[in-house]
Amino acid sequence: MEEQSTLWKKILGEIETEVSKGQFLTLFKRTSLISFEGNVATIAAPSTMIIDLLQKRFYDVIKKTVDKHTDTDTKIIFIPRAMDMSLDKKEISGPLFVQEEKLVATIGHLPRVRKDFTFQNFAVSSSNQLAFVSATTVAKRIGETYNPLFIYGPVGVGKTHLMQAIANEVYLEDPNKKISYITSEEFTNEVVEAILSNDTARMKKRFRNVELLIIDDIQFIAGKERVQEELFHTFNALVDKGAQIVLSSDRPPSEIKNLEKRLSSRFAGGLAVDISAADFELRTAILLIKAKKYNHPISIDVAKKIAEKTQDARSLEGALLKIITIAQAGDNEITTDMIEEAFGEKDEEFINQHPDDILRNICAFYKTKPTLIKSSKRNASLVRIRQISMYLLKRDLGLTFVDIGNMLGGRDHTTIIHGVDKIEAMLSNSSFASEVLKVRGYLGGKNVE
Repeated sequence: MEEQSTLWKKILGEIETEVSKGQFLTLFKRTSLISFEGNVATIAAPSTMIIDLLQKRFYDVIKKTVDKHTDTDTKIIFIPRAMDMSLDKKEISGPLFVQEEKLVATIGHLPRVRKDFTFQNFAVSSSNQLAFVSATTVAKRIGETYNPLFIYGPVGVGKTHLMQAIANEVYLEDPNKKISYITSEEFTNEVVEAILSNDTARMKKRFRNVELLIIDDIQFIAGKERVQEELFHTFNALVDKGAQIVLSSDRPPSEIKNLEKRLSSRFAGGLAVDISAADFELRTAILLIKAKKYNHPISIDVAKKIAEKTQDARSLEGALLKIITIAQAGDNEITTDMIEEAFGEKDEEFINQHPDDILRNICAFYKTKPTLIKSSKRNASLVRIRQISMYLLKRDLGLTFVDIGNMLGGRDHTTIIHGVDKIEAMLSNSSFASEVLKVRGYLGGKNVE
């Protein structure tokens, strides 16, 4: 195929004849073709606003013209120009978008918000592109565009990452902005506590004075009448004063059972966007990002091979951990042949172990007792071992959050979700990531130093 810049000039030349001069100069002139791999064309544009317009108004024109010049039924993916500039062309070719981690370090700290959850290191593909563009638009113009922004999709597709990226972006622009990120469980607890202490005024002041309110997993307020009532009034107060609301759920507003119609109507009154399960390109990008986080970079061929073998985005990290553990145990380089061998065998070290055995061995590694892990004690060392247990039981055995909660002393599934997320956040620290790899190696009977 001819060189990309030459190909794109021909495509733009034809598009120029089909749109107005103003449209071409404003929307198309500063675009470029970043890659064309398989049937995927990756196009960079100057801003997310331009991407939004290109997708909504000219996607068919672009696709038709690209198809004509490549003789392929193409899939078109757009990325912001800033992300294009961050791509390491030597390491990545194709629709995989990974921002250099040094940019993440400039982000300030917000309570309950991960500093590494930014737009710059969010992997973008066709399955989440609309949600990504919508989130970046909201971050640039809070309270002015989509209000509320309602992001929905199954577990593990990046909803929390996008929501926290909005918070980080707004904070970076103006650290004085009043921002609150909270889960629906925490919001519920706040309401219950305020009722018990007869101090609803304090709670109202906390939530109604913010400029950006983000509530994760909003579906869990279903059936809780007093909580829904408080959220309804908070919602109205914030929208009336021009504040921004961002919500996430595992389903669209209309499908949340036992949700008051007035709230469902408010949720659907802004923009509701879904994120579907990660496609191959996105799974590959996620693996490249997570491998860097573990301070164990892998080649794109290795990432592709793991992505082929692992369809569930939530299982990607467990699969990567397994490969890194095997490599470190034998002091070997990770290769595609190693991936074939690892996935060709049953993972006897974990699949054939009972969850109780896994927990008992984790406790043996840390020289503590399972009864303490299952207890209500909350000293720092026990909490960390407990959360590592949650993480490994979820990642390696694939237990449900409810099953893990029952196993660990009857804890609520939202507590397990928080624990797993907490460990994922801590894995950005290389020494802690090494500790988790050692625990995993111990579970598999390997002495990982």
